[in-house]
Amino acid sequence: MKITGNELGLDNIGLINLKNVYQNSSVKTLVNDIVNNGEGVIGLRGATMVDTGIYTGRSPKDKYIVDEPSSSNKIWWGDVNRKISEDVFDTLYRKVVDYYNNSDESKTYVFDGFAGADSDYSLNVRLVAKKAWQAHFVHNMFIRPGEGELDGFLPEFTIINASDVANEDYESMGMNSETFILFHLGKRIAIIGGTEYGGEMKKGIFSVLHYLLPQQDILSMHCSANVYLDGGNPAIFFGLSGTGKTTLSTDPVRPLIGDDEHGWSDNGIFNFEGGCYAKVINLNKEEEPDIYNAIREGALLENVVYDTETKEIDFTDGSKTENTRVSYPLNHIDNSVNGQGKPSIAGHPEKIIFLTCDAYGVFPPVAKLSAEQAMYHFISGYTAKVAGTELGVTEPTSTFSPCFGGPFLTLHPLRYAELLKEKMEKYDVNVYMVNTGWVGASAKSGANRFSLPKTRDIVNSILGGQIEESKFEIDPYFGFQIPKTLGDIDSNLLNPVRAWNNLNEYHATAKDLVRKFQENYKQYDLGDVAVLNAGPMI
Repeated sequence: MKITGNELGLDNIGLINLKNVYQNSSVKTLVNDIVNNGEGVIGLRGATMVDTGIYTGRSPKDKYIVDEPSSSNKIWWGDVNRKISEDVFDTLYRKVVDYYNNSDESKTYVFDGFAGADSDYSLNVRLVAKKAWQAHFVHNMFIRPGEGELDGFLPEFTIINASDVANEDYESMGMNSETFILFHLGKRIAIIGGTEYGGEMKKGIFSVLHYLLPQQDILSMHCSANVYLDGGNPAIFFGLSGTGKTTLSTDPVRPLIGDDEHGWSDNGIFNFEGGCYAKVINLNKEEEPDIYNAIREGALLENVVYDTETKEIDFTDGSKTENTRVSYPLNHIDNSVNGQGKPSIAGHPEKIIFLTCDAYGVFPPVAKLSAEQAMYHFISGYTAKVAGTELGVTEPTSTFSPCFGGPFLTLHPLRYAELLKEKMEKYDVNVYMVNTGWVGASAKSGANRFSLPKTRDIVNSILGGQIEESKFEIDPYFGFQIPKTLGDIDSNLLNPVRAWNNLNEYHATAKDLVRKFQENYKQYDLGDVAVLNAGPMI
């Protein structure tokens, strides 16, 4: 719908007298503009394809939070949340505003909608952009308003995307580059310049929710979630890239609530988003049919390589980036709660699963955690990279990301861990660690990764409750409760002490991994917090 900027209240944020403003344009209109503006082309089954320029992923070193009185003493300052002064913000804000005010002849796209499927806790978001494809992206990723929901709409957080604007004075401002992603939490506004990558808007709002919701005792989470067909037995899956989070939370008898961002309130769990943002490098329609079939009219592909004549996509080609992506509305996934025409919410989780790909072979295939152990491992957010996964990785390498989403946290990780423990105890929820990596040997031994079908059996035993019928023993280093038997899985595989042929090598490897955990934990400066006692011991 065409409207003036003043009618929308854009003049309140300095965008004065914009006349060519389009609020919540239809996908069809946006796609026509994308093609007509030369921003992209139509490809597989009517999906739109765009390139995002030199930035094909987030630019974390260019993301800053304004050091201002209302939020400064709450923020977890450091490499993730870099300080910037209000003076620098004001200077770059004026630059962004001037860019918009001096380009009134071109269209300005505004998306007004919501972050958070639970209406009790949703955030009214406004995203302003000059590129049609960026408007298409946020239309896919955030929750689209229903009829009448924009009546009296007032944005509670606004992102102004000025991706064509560069900061040539970045060195004198003490910044990293000409690119800037700045958040002013007091003014509830963010500005983006110098990068076209759409994920900055998605993850930007996620970071904002990580700031706002825990202050209301709501746990914000980087996780996937699903339920049974009848809506019962909700489960949450945490895990870093390569641990199998997407694969294992995709289940034909368990519709998806969401694949990336959720909140846990006293009402239950709820998706933050209205869409999915899936990697498509090496996408195979037989192995990942849900994602492949979601690529159709209304989907938006980024940085894929395609034949310029036929528009046929080569999903195996990572020459532009290994981070090729597609965004699409959740209802493109037939086996999703939203695809069934329901809001992406559920009751309290009955099971929580931490996924890790332990390339050292020290973790058991599955273990039950106490509440304190859950806090410790939530803060740790461990997995391991293996040779070949990244340039320069030649042997198993430990990776830690607090709360399984370190780049998006705004508060200290302990706050999220405390909320996890409180909710686990209040709603009587068990947490399990599932190792999708190596069992009985490290990856460098040449052994195969633990069987995916067996891992699925383990996950099903957790979700179905059968694992609770097992007798448990204690892991010697991490203190986990390990089931002695579980279904038809070889009981010797369940405990690393029995799974390893070379016990001397096992103990040496386990002690080395424990030291890595302990060294990583020092950065959080937790002092005598009791959760330290739940960590691994040598």
